[in-house]
Amino acid sequence: MEFTSDLKQLISVPQNVAICSHRNPDGDAIGSSLAMQHYLEQYGHTVHVLFPSEYPEEFEVLPGATDILIWDIHTEECKHVLHKKNLFIFLDFNAYNRIDKMGDFIRPLPGKRIMIDHHLYPEPIADHMFSEPEASSTCELIYRFISGLGDSMKISPAIGKCLYTGIVTDTGSFRHATNPQIFRIVADLVERGLDDTSVQDMIFNSQKEKNLRLLGHCLSNRMEYWPEYRTAMIWLSKKDYEQFNIQRGDTEGIVNYLLSIREVKLAVFIHNQPSIVKLSMRSKGDLDVQAICRKHFNGGGHKNASGAYSHDSLKATIEKFKALLPEYKTELLR
Repeated sequence: MEFTSDLKQLISVPQNVAICSHRNPDGDAIGSSLAMQHYLEQYGHTVHVLFPSEYPEEFEVLPGATDILIWDIHTEECKHVLHKKNLFIFLDFNAYNRIDKMGDFIRPLPGKRIMIDHHLYPEPIADHMFSEPEASSTCELIYRFISGLGDSMKISPAIGKCLYTGIVTDTGSFRHATNPQIFRIVADLVERGLDDTSVQDMIFNSQKEKNLRLLGHCLSNRMEYWPEYRTAMIWLSKKDYEQFNIQRGDTEGIVNYLLSIREVKLAVFIHNQPSIVKLSMRSKGDLDVQAICRKHFNGGGHKNASGAYSHDSLKATIEKFKALLPEYKTELLR
């Protein structure tokens, strides 16, 4: 990371700051945004965190989460707040379309912009851009950002809790996208007062009964497996959403269960949304699901974890995915 005098001036002098992250925010989006907020407030900045849509319920206990403004719910308040900002910080996304209508509103507004992200193919949306696709998470980058500015002592237990949330969720509990530095970072957070067990409980031991029944339904009734392609799929229809009263965040992580099958190299979760069909892909080893999503389904993300969407029907999308498997057979069996 390169820290210019202009950037250091922006951080050290109180500003009116908006921190934004992507639609359907996950643990890394929420954790990085709240960690940055708590860090900047120590410098006297006035800070608001804004998301296009709601975040999963289990993250409500993170410090500051209940004050997050949601564009879909608090549209007019968001507009009022954003008009007053002179510094915009974009976390865990790298293109305005990832924040939808909120991005359209922010784009013409005056003010400096900082982007910190670990996704591929960033667009030039900020004055200061920190883009490192090899990083485990945006939370890793926030830790390095704060440390790089010489402010390690400002990493409080509250900031540590937020950062650890993003690191755990984006690495699948340290099963992928890890690097030597990330373990040193976590060790430092624990030494600074992080209660890592409580974060693990928040993420993994706070499910509702319906979530377990939904998982059972997915594995028993909605899973398909093609051993000749080392590929497995789970799909959910609108009827399933109604039957289990599925809300935002309820399906998070379901696709990862498919990767627990020893032979599976490619896992996909395809589900019906009100206006589109969404796909989440995960892979093992060198199989690049980002390339598959980008080429065939208007998506992208990371090499081993990507998302996409389709305007076709659920059935047509599933059939399209299945028809692609022969094209990737050599890679899947490698």
